[in-house]
Amino acid sequence: MKYRTLGATDIKVSEICLGTMTFGVQNDEADGHAQLDRALELGVNFVDTAEMYPFPRAPERYGRTEQIIGSWLAKNGRRDRIVLATKVSGPGLVPDIREGAVRLDRRNIMRAVDSSLKRLGTDYIDLYQVHWPDRNANYFGKLGFENVVDDPDVVPIEETLEALTDVVKAGKVRHIGVSNETAWGTMRYLELARHKAMARVETIQNPYNLLNRSFEVGLAEVCLREQVSLLPYSPLCFGVLTGKYLGNARPEGARLTLFPQFVRYLNSQGVQATEKYVALARAHDLLPEQMSIAYLLTRPFVASVIIGATTLEQLERNIGSVALTLPEEVLEEIEHIHHDHTYPCP
Repeated sequence: MKYRTLGATDIKVSEICLGTMTFGVQNDEADGHAQLDRALELGVNFVDTAEMYPFPRAPERYGRTEQIIGSWLAKNGRRDRIVLATKVSGPGLVPDIREGAVRLDRRNIMRAVDSSLKRLGTDYIDLYQVHWPDRNANYFGKLGFENVVDDPDVVPIEETLEALTDVVKAGKVRHIGVSNETAWGTMRYLELARHKAMARVETIQNPYNLLNRSFEVGLAEVCLREQVSLLPYSPLCFGVLTGKYLGNARPEGARLTLFPQFVRYLNSQGVQATEKYVALARAHDLLPEQMSIAYLLTRPFVASVIIGATTLEQLERNIGSVALTLPEEVLEEIEHIHHDHTYPCP
């Protein structure tokens, strides 16, 4: 395993981060513990979760993923061996928590942090992230931007950052990050931190994969110039880039078989691009999933790729991507495919 620095901090994280949003739906507690054990054995020291997980969400499952991680930590006492990241929810998707008044204001952030700490069974969080903006923005599958008026109750970024700064000062959080954020939003956080002596955003967690490289327009430059690390999620597009859904196949137990509503990577353009990426990998005797993850690790703005798995076999294959050095001809062909299929999916 190789390790990279997280933002401008002194924290070293593994090039692979274990994403846990299936813990509590597709994976039970025993599965989750087994994945955490195996990932740690293979050198992974970075674990990512969120208060709203597992996903797909349901009110009765809220916080279950953090609880599974917490029971694992309580069982083995390995808190000092991992960098633990979680997230506070923005408005809209979780109307059933905190009396239905979920915003990125001080009240919500303080309650969310304390609740996550309790579920995780720890007294500090290494990286606390804003899961999505409070304002209207192009996230969760939007490549364009509609000039719509913000909700009159929108919480200004400055208010959010003040609350995040306070939880850092209180020792509950070491560092902060954003997720599903735009270039404007990221720079706004950074400028406020710079001029008002508030906590600095060290990471951004956005979708980034071979079917959606829109992060490279705008946000990649922000990351490189401002020393903010990208933690790409959906590196395999819900498993689409493995090739297992080609030909309209729906393997038993697979994510898109169980949850067919998540079709953002299965439009006709995405399928055409996937066919070419899978064929490229197989022509060079590579696993498509390992080629896809290894490519992301060639990007200088990436610190750690967030993977998800439902079996130990998938987990080990994905983690094995770190040992892969892509030949120059493969990298060149990836760019050719990207040129012909630019942003086929949101």
